[in-house]
Order: sequence, then structure tokens, then C-alpha cells
Amino acid sequence: MWQLKHCIRDISTFERLTGIKFEEKDRELIKKTTAKFPLSITPYYLSLIDTDDYKNDPFFKQSFPSPMELIVDKHDMRDPLAEDRDSPVPGITHRYPDRVLFHISNICSMYCRHCTRKRKVGDIDSIPSKDEILKGIEYIRNTASVRDVLLSGGDPLMLSDEYLDWILTELRRIPHVEVIRIGTRMPVVLPYRITDELVEILKKHHPLWINTHFNHPRAITESSKEALRKLADGGIPLGNQSVLLAGVNDCPRIMKKLVHKLVQNRVRPYYLYQCDLSEGLSHFRTPVGKGIEIMESLIGHTSGFAVPTYVIDAPGGGGKIPVMPTYLISWSSNKVILRNYEGVITTYKEPDRYEPVFCDRKCSDCKLQLKLDEAEEIKAVGVEKLLCDYDDTISLIPENTDRMERRTDRKDDE
Repeated sequence: MWQLKHCIRDISTFERLTGIKFEEKDRELIKKTTAKFPLSITPYYLSLIDTDDYKNDPFFKQSFPSPMELIVDKHDMRDPLAEDRDSPVPGITHRYPDRVLFHISNICSMYCRHCTRKRKVGDIDSIPSKDEILKGIEYIRNTASVRDVLLSGGDPLMLSDEYLDWILTELRRIPHVEVIRIGTRMPVVLPYRITDELVEILKKHHPLWINTHFNHPRAITESSKEALRKLADGGIPLGNQSVLLAGVNDCPRIMKKLVHKLVQNRVRPYYLYQCDLSEGLSHFRTPVGKGIEIMESLIGHTSGFAVPTYVIDAPGGGGKIPVMPTYLISWSSNKVILRNYEGVITTYKEPDRYEPVFCDRKCSDCKLQLKLDEAEEIKAVGVEKLLCDYDDTISLIPENTDRMERRTDRKDDE
């Protein structure tokens, strides 16, 4: 709460705390920028800025306004991902068949300069009321195809523990909701929010996943590590979504260091996003070729689970499209030609005969391999029956023992 109360929201406070002094002409341009896209930096994140080289500092670039944000390219869009158009009820974005994005907070602890929802920065900060939240929950309850709910915002962890607990409880009551995810930047910009009390609440609602947003390896500080440790120790799977940003992380060495530090802290690199076409982000965008170059430096050069999927979130709401280096060089009816990360070219021989199982598309009556329910653990024999957790057997008794015969005789006499 102290961090939120003391967020840096004006140029003068920024200068006083960092010792950085802007020339008057620069101050005027920055003021014009903040008039459209406000400034808000947590004291924690401010402390990470290298004031001796702030113009090249990744934390400065991600948090402090740049006059370049006022440059609106002709291809820029206010809502590039069409989240508003894909919103059946307020707070819900339903783009994919089986999952929805649920906006449960309109507040962030810090205004990231590269935010894809830049159109909302500067709106009145607010937490949706219970009535507003219930409308979204009701939509999810009435849409049986939704099995995955991603809580987003703003930042969902800006809600109080009690309010977040209530929302998670309501969602857990919906039978067809299998997975709940939370997207948050708190471990990056305000790691003190990850308290033991919060983790205890989140643990009540498994299966729960959390995706966070580290863009640079230097952001993984001791405080961030402690926040990630608490979440991981709480049994919460962690993922990370980075955005490729010019002058911040558009370097293969930086990205490799980032993914290595993430997996060291039990965070799986999930996505590497091409920067969206939101208004005012043109100075952050790189060519797609830069992303391909970075992926070439990761695939084969580090552990597979440390390699994120490079995606472009399609303008107009088409969803995430994977963009990867080309490894399939050519193919024919029975061969494919591949290359590896070293440039080795090889042949994979496909089967000369492949006869797929005939399918009449009547899934409900399928007697073939379509058995999707959990297998029953019914084959335990001997001592294994005493060790397994699904059988109530407490002892194994040989047949025809004197003791068992006496039991039988006694029963007959009765």
C-alpha cells in the first residue's frame, strides 16, 4: 500500500528522486505526452533505473513517457486486437472457442509505456463492482464451451485479497470451468504484493495458473525471486509473456539470459510477443525478422522448455499466430527434408503405407480409440493392492487357512 500511495506521477517528483534533470524543451514534450498517456511508476521499479545511463536503461524506457508516443503511425490502431468488438458483455472478451478474457480490474500499479491497452491508460481507475463482475460470471456460467478463464485488467492483483477470493470462488462453482489463469505484472513492478496471505488464498482455487511479464533479465531481482518462490512453492504453475521491444530486449544475448533466469526461478517462458499495433508504440516495434533471429539463437541452443513461442497477435482480433524459423525445407509424398539449428539438412522417411482408422464421425458410439475418460485403476494384484491409493484392501489372506475355516464354521453354526 505504501508503494501504491507513493507512485511517481509527475516529472518534478521523478527528477527529485532520481537526480535526472530534463531540459525545458524536453519537459514540455514530456508534459504533452503525459497529458495523453499518464505517468505512474512504483518506487520499487524506479529504484531499478540506472540514472547514470538512463537514456539506454530498459526500466526507464518501459516506465517513463517518451514524446515518440505521440507519433501515431497510419497503421496504428486504438484497439488493435478488437477486444471491444469481441466483448459480448462488459468485462468479457470471447475470441477463442473454449476460453475467455475476464477484465476484473481497471487499475495497474504502474503504467507500462508499451501497453497494448494504451487506449485505456488515463481512464478513471476503478475496480468493477460485484454487480459488474457477476454479469461476466453469468456469461461464463451460461456458455458451456468455456473451460478456461483468464483474469486480466489492469492488474487482477490490484484487487484486495478478499475480493479476489470471492471472484475465484464464484468461478470455481461453475462446473465447466476447468482452469483459471491470472495475468499479472506484480512480480515485476511490485513484488511485495505477493504475500503469504495472498498465496494461501490462491492455493484454495487450484488448478490455477499465473502468467507474468518480465521483459529483461535485470528485472529478476532478489525481491522478484522471492515473489516467484512464494507462488511456485504454493503449487502455482508460472509462465512468462515477454514483448519484443526495440532498445530494451531486441538482442539474442539478452533474451537468452532472460529465459535462463526465468527457468532458474521456476517460470516457463510462454510467449514472446511481437509488439502490437497500438497507438504510440511505433518506436518500440522491431521487424519480425528480429524476432526470428532471436528464436534461431534459442532453438537448439538452450533447453526446449526455455524456448517461448514467438507470436503475432493478429490485428483485428485474429488471435495469436506462431511465427517461427523454417525447419521444413521441402517434402514429397513419402519424404520430408528438414534442417536443424546447425544447418544440417536431413531426410525423414515417411511410411509407405498409412491407413488411418476408419471414422464414421459418430463420436458418441465410438468403439475405436476414442476413449477419453480417465482410465480406471483396477488391475492391482497382490501386495500392490495394499500400496495403492484407490483400493480399500487392508490385508491379503491365503485361502483354506485354519483360521478362515473356523470363521466359516462359526458362520454356519449361527
